[in-house]
Amino acid sequence: MGDSKKLKPIEASKQFIYKYFPDCDGAVLAGSVVRGEATDTSDLDIVVFDKSLKSAYRESLIDFGWAIEVFVHNLTSYKHFFNLDYQNAKPSMQRMILEGIIIKDEGIIDSIKEEAKEIMEYGPERWTEEIITTKRYYITDALDDFIGCKNRAEEIFIANSLAELIQEFVLRTNSCWVGSSKWIIRALKQYDVRFTEEFVEAFDTFYKTGEKSKVVLLSEKVLEPFGGRLFEGFSLGKEKL
Repeated sequence: MGDSKKLKPIEASKQFIYKYFPDCDGAVLAGSVVRGEATDTSDLDIVVFDKSLKSAYRESLIDFGWAIEVFVHNLTSYKHFFNLDYQNAKPSMQRMILEGIIIKDEGIIDSIKEEAKEIMEYGPERWTEEIITTKRYYITDALDDFIGCKNRAEEIFIANSLAELIQEFVLRTNSCWVGSSKWIIRALKQYDVRFTEEFVEAFDTFYKTGEKSKVVLLSEKVLEPFGGRLFEGFSLGKEKL
């Protein structure tokens, strides 16, 4: 299980690198401890660069009193993950590198940070009209299911899906990065704090009381600038004559 004494995050990270990756070319500490958002269950996210490695890997372990997630790359493998994150519009790797505190550097970290910065500032690929149309249909379909459903258990999970669809639609149609889990709210706040409050209130009201009206109004408000709900006439995959 490793050492039971919990060191300060930076000290623990430095000792971790010294113990497990003494010959690496660089390492950064990222995550909630860097952002000042750590909780009692937070772990250490450490990205390691080692030119001797043939391929990237991820590993979880406990040492120095911390749960540690280590993301290990050579000097080119991280580019593949940069690209995957860009395609998914979820720049997890870029964010870790950009916000990360340097633990060790043999002259490579600055250039990698600059790559991450350029991607973050450029923003995600814009949705095409076809994608927007398809997403409108998916939201409409989920909204109709939500409105018509009388089964409380099913309603809850339809609402979950609708919340995911709405946050993605709002962020992507406004050329913003999206997130998963807790990063959904963080990404929404970066876009528009007032909308985020409205979004949270609508779904919180439904989960607490079963009242659907705020979620319905929010969904329609999001769709309205793009033509509103979409069902009749929607087609996907049909060959054009």
